Amino acid sequence: YPETKHPTYFQSIGLPLEEPLVRTLRANGLTKKSSPVIIQSFETANLRKLARMTDVRLAQLLDAAGRPYDFVVAGDARTYQDLVSPANLKWISSYADGIGTNKNLLVPRDATGKLLAPTTVVRDAHRAGLVVHAWTFRAENQFLAVDHRIGTDPNARGDSTAEYELFFSLGLDGVFADHPDTAVAARAARPER
Repeated sequence: YPETKHPTYFQSIGLPLEEPLVRTLRANGLTKKSSPVIIQSFETANLRKLARMTDVRLAQLLDAAGRPYDFVVAGDARTYQDLVSPANLKWISSYADGIGTNKNLLVPRDATGKLLAPTTVVRDAHRAGLVVHAWTFRAENQFLAVDHRIGTDPNARGDSTAEYELFFSLGLDGVFADHPDTAVAARAARPER
């Protein structure tokens, strides 16, 4: 799941990332949709370029705040929050196979860190034909919503299983996790649909 970092910057200094990445994929026989590779980026222009260069799956990364840097350079006012609208998810589906989203775009938190109602992003993305992966799931209290913390030590493990259960119940397709064993166990414990 390689991520292209700062592609607009590297393009601006004459070191585009896309060509060497695609050459490396080809050299290793990773050229098909079924290849075990998903290329991800917080920017859109390089993913749109990659969509014309390779059949490997692509994922648009979406943060809870800010906007893609290529949008900043191009004067596009859309933010990551704007990109999770049904219309923009449909646009993303024209070049990407999925989204990799900050988990707070799926289940926001209030100012005290308590969970709010889930959004419709997972449903809307699925309707647009996109898979949804969320990031980053960590076990320590400091990274969990207040609802899933155990005790007051920020470095102690909280109830990360409850967090996984919540997100998987929304139909989430995958997660980025610091403790993948816990994520796999929580996913395996879900009843078959």
